[in-house]
Amino acid sequence: MNRPMMHIVDPATGESDPEQIRQVFESQQATALAWRQSTVAERIARLKRLREAMLARREDFYAAFAKDYRKPIVEVEGTEFMPVLDEIRHAIAHLKKWAQPRRVWPTVTTAFTSAWIEYQPRGRCLIIAPWNFPLNLCFGPLVSALAAGNTAILKPSEMTPAVSAVMAEVIASVFQPHEVALFEGALATSQTLLALPFDHIFFTGSPAVGKVVMAAAAKHLTSVTLELGGKSPVIVDETADVKASAETLLWGKFTNCGQICVAPDHVFVHASVKEEFVEACRQVVAQRFGRTPEAVRHSPDLTRVINQRHTQRIASLLSDAQTKGARVLVGGEVDVSTCYIAPTLIDQVPESAEIMQEEIFGPVLPLITYTDLDQVVHTINAQPKPLALYIFSQDKRRTRELIERTSSGGVAINHCVLHYAHGNLPFGGVNNSGIGNAHGEFGFKAFSHERAVLKSGPIMMAKLFFPPYTGFKQKLVRWTVDSLRLPSLF
Repeated sequence: MNRPMMHIVDPATGESDPEQIRQVFESQQATALAWRQSTVAERIARLKRLREAMLARREDFYAAFAKDYRKPIVEVEGTEFMPVLDEIRHAIAHLKKWAQPRRVWPTVTTAFTSAWIEYQPRGRCLIIAPWNFPLNLCFGPLVSALAAGNTAILKPSEMTPAVSAVMAEVIASVFQPHEVALFEGALATSQTLLALPFDHIFFTGSPAVGKVVMAAAAKHLTSVTLELGGKSPVIVDETADVKASAETLLWGKFTNCGQICVAPDHVFVHASVKEEFVEACRQVVAQRFGRTPEAVRHSPDLTRVINQRHTQRIASLLSDAQTKGARVLVGGEVDVSTCYIAPTLIDQVPESAEIMQEEIFGPVLPLITYTDLDQVVHTINAQPKPLALYIFSQDKRRTRELIERTSSGGVAINHCVLHYAHGNLPFGGVNNSGIGNAHGEFGFKAFSHERAVLKSGPIMMAKLFFPPYTGFKQKLVRWTVDSLRLPSLF
């Protein structure tokens, strides 16, 4: 086991030393070149060492999550450890296949050649992770980066300092800084990192910061994967299983106190099942967190909002909605001093309310009654493309129609959030909700350059098109172009 590297952090600002960041970045260049030829077995060994180091610090992570925002152990296991360990398991099982060169058929114009695609590591990678799932969203992309054969520098959020400290110790116990390094800090540290010419940047966070990351990457023509967010809508139609819909939606909404990029943001519920749905939601909240406001407040199963600033932001959205006519159906209690907001449902929310314009990212769920599904589709399409769309319906034709008439990063039918955990599905957004995909083979490809390789065959057809351009060659080229109108043979 390596001796942990002591990063230099300014105690007054909490920022990492810029010169040390640059030195580590430069030191990773030689490693990146060497790892370009790393074997599948070597990459798997790195993943196994990371997994064992994580599990060895399990109890320390429990304590860190509790300290940062009172996250229950079950949620630490289910939303932090489980996704990362499943990503490692999946990569170990399939990496040999993913990394294998893939042969491709020649086209008409490349007849008598052979060709294939090789997956080459991008090189030095930067992973910037958010605070809502600090372990999952930092180590998850790292698994893909390591599987693809890259070095990495990690930048976790300054809002979860206890978790970041344990992650830093885990990384230092497994890797040398010239392989993988973690730097703690806030804006200044991020700016120092983004000024460097990385080969790939993987960022998870808000669309606003994603634009900043993309602009910085553009200065070096660095490729990016942006996992962003947005207001993910839900449709509960008149054919839905109302009880199951309420149980599933509120699990997706109130886990991690609603601080999930794919959390249901607002629900379009058909008028004919609205009251039944609301009553089902009331029962779910009571069963899971308590039957009185005081019981809910003291529930050990309810994570807190990350800090007072974000609590105040969500409280202001709720207050603005109420001022403009919204009605609280469930919850509504707020205590900014303890970062507490009760699981809350509201309805009669006007479109002008700020909560209908801004991603909520907290435990408040607006319900919007509808009778005209066309108007719902129009409303969804009028907004930036969300990271997820959730459809609760037993009508297969209508479900298919909704998928075809809308755009989102992903879709879940009669479920929510779980598509994030499916290792064989691409996870990513579209336009405002993200660029590129993650997880499984898609994560491996995000951190790989798909390199085209062509080899000449025994017959070189291209010679027929070398100058000088005789009359015969002109006819040959014209005939070849015309032949492209014929059906493909392969």
